[in-house]
Amino acid sequence: MPVRFRFSSNQLVHLACCLPFALASIPALAQTSAKASTAAASAAKTAAVAPVAAVKSNNDTIRVLIAAEQESVLAAQMAGRIELVNVTLGSNIKSGQPLIRFVCEEQDAHLKMAKAEFAGAQQTYESKIKLQALQSVAEVEVQQAAANAEKFKAQIQLYQAQLKLCHINAPYSGRVTKIHVKPFESVNAGQPLIDIVNDRKLKAQLHLPSNWMAWLKPGAPFTMQIDETGKSYEAKVARINGKVDAVSQSIEVEGEVVGNLEGLLPGMSGQATFKK
Repeated sequence: MPVRFRFSSNQLVHLACCLPFALASIPALAQTSAKASTAAASAAKTAAVAPVAAVKSNNDTIRVLIAAEQESVLAAQMAGRIELVNVTLGSNIKSGQPLIRFVCEEQDAHLKMAKAEFAGAQQTYESKIKLQALQSVAEVEVQQAAANAEKFKAQIQLYQAQLKLCHINAPYSGRVTKIHVKPFESVNAGQPLIDIVNDRKLKAQLHLPSNWMAWLKPGAPFTMQIDETGKSYEAKVARINGKVDAVSQSIEVEGEVVGNLEGLLPGMSGQATFKK
């Protein structure tokens, strides 16, 4: 059933007066809405273009990581008890320097016993040789004496090799980056003991856009601004990976630091700028 509205004469007069003003405001509202939509679209366009512009302005600057050419985890080659840890965290070490020593009294005793047995076997063999010259002993006895002497000689070499495992020496010069054990601890063969790094041979690791391969060659110079030191270092491209990462469209590159390495440590990072 339709709804009917009844208006008084005064209400009709008031409605007739307000209607023209309401109709006149419609275009203004439409214009305001259109301006708002245009402004929003313009802002969205600016936001979409801004990252592209930023990328273009920095297309020759790449993050770089400093790494060591040599970095090792020295592990126990035998089961035993630690007698001495000769270094501390951050210590400078030289090639061949003793780092850790095991308790090796048993191995040392075995070596002394093998040397004594070899000495006795060698004397027996020499006596058999003299008797053979007098034809007082058979050839087979001489051969058995010789074999017995060789057996104890081999035991000496075995125990000497075992004693070498009692000492962990630095394979190259560098610094200690981590110590896993303490004196008097018992460890198993293969257990990590100490981490070392060669801080005298450093390299720069970068991931460059693959389209840079059009001009990038080994020997290409670049400058590194390292965050931790606040200093600049000159470097050059040393090695370029033979494969491009299909996902990131980048290629791994290693650089060689040219000149002074003062203040540089493995793990530092910064910005690398290439001169095209």
